[in-house]
Amino acid sequence: MKTSTTQPTSAIAQSDELKRDLGLTDCALLVIGSVIGSGIFLTPGKIALTVQSVESVFLVWVAGGLLSFFGALAYAELGAMFPRAGGIYVFLREAYGPLTAFLYGWCTFFVMQSGSVATLAAGFAIYLGYLLPVSSGVAKICAIGVIAFLTLMNCLGVRAGARVQNLLTVVKMGSLVGISVVLFTMSGGSFAHFSYAPSASTAFSWSAIGIAMVAVLWAYEGWHVLTYNAGEVSNPKRNLTGGLLLGTLAIIALYLTVNLAYLYALPFEKISGSRRLASDAMELALGPVGGTLIAVAILISITGAINSNTMGGPRVYFAMARENLFFKPFAYVQPRYVVPTFSIVLQGVWASLLTLMGSFDRLFSYVIFVCWIFYGLGGVAVLVLRWKRPELDRPYKTWGYPFVPLLFALMAFLIVGNTMVNDFKNSFWGLVVVFTGLPAYWYWSRKRERMKR
Repeated sequence: MKTSTTQPTSAIAQSDELKRDLGLTDCALLVIGSVIGSGIFLTPGKIALTVQSVESVFLVWVAGGLLSFFGALAYAELGAMFPRAGGIYVFLREAYGPLTAFLYGWCTFFVMQSGSVATLAAGFAIYLGYLLPVSSGVAKICAIGVIAFLTLMNCLGVRAGARVQNLLTVVKMGSLVGISVVLFTMSGGSFAHFSYAPSASTAFSWSAIGIAMVAVLWAYEGWHVLTYNAGEVSNPKRNLTGGLLLGTLAIIALYLTVNLAYLYALPFEKISGSRRLASDAMELALGPVGGTLIAVAILISITGAINSNTMGGPRVYFAMARENLFFKPFAYVQPRYVVPTFSIVLQGVWASLLTLMGSFDRLFSYVIFVCWIFYGLGGVAVLVLRWKRPELDRPYKTWGYPFVPLLFALMAFLIVGNTMVNDFKNSFWGLVVVFTGLPAYWYWSRKRERMKR
């Protein structure tokens, strides 16, 4: 009997490669969908109150956008060099070794990625309560239902997850464009609002700029999530790098346009300190229906952000488990749909538990600044690998090297330092969360060494 040379399905499941099924459009929309959550709807009023001038408002939004774009330029080189599942985890491992990468992955699962999903789900529950007459408990159960649904969709293949992401991202991009059009065409708007002059007692403050930048960077958070799915991107040289750059530029353009529309619709005094700026502006333009439309837009936006985190995070745990540095089941790839099903499901379960706990916000505040430690290390990794591994093929090289990755890393570390100075208690506990990964790394690294013998 003739032996078949076709690779069996089980062999596919055991391969190191996931299915490369994401094109340029998928990549760009994943970047956009990962970033646009609730921040652009909620933070502009707080930022205006902090900096107290029109010029400073746009300074921080442009600066935050440029910083994110510089990060995308640096990570595009790393992603094109290592188009594998795991993204930043892979970059840190190649540049600094397995310990640094493991600590990143450890925090990603237990707090950063699952925590992002839980925080978004909490926001979903709040806005669902505004929209429908349901109790907070029912709203929270509905939010967990959204996590469960998106987890299921992503278990049906990366193409299924990408279709959901593309649809939600197009809708929320349309929402931001629609908001801008409505506000720019409302009868009460005025370009005179752009000439607002602060009182003489309000002096320019770099400290205020720094505080506002934290809020801006929260609104831009998530541009790197695409790198987690690098192992599922077809033609990474074109699609991964193009998706990072085009997606980030599109976000900057959308954010600046919406902020201009807010300022056209409302005088600076009313923008400053508004906790529901998008709702305030749309209610002024359209009446009560405007507030309802904003609530719907935010729910859609949050759902898209949850889905992008559901697509990206599990690839980090998958990469760790494949290297025997995490729980073995996380390395499992479902044969039919060719996705790391166990990683996807476990992240969904853990995120749901964090959502139910309800006290996660404080834990997340402990460790969010740690994200920027790793982001900064990722920027420096461009320089480290140019020196350490000059022979590696680099299909794409960072524009403005070495200044762009250095500036990105410097700003990341300044953010970390500013947080440690102004919020030492939370920063300390954030570092404690990171260091809990040390005994876990010792256990798995010892176990891996025994397996090699």
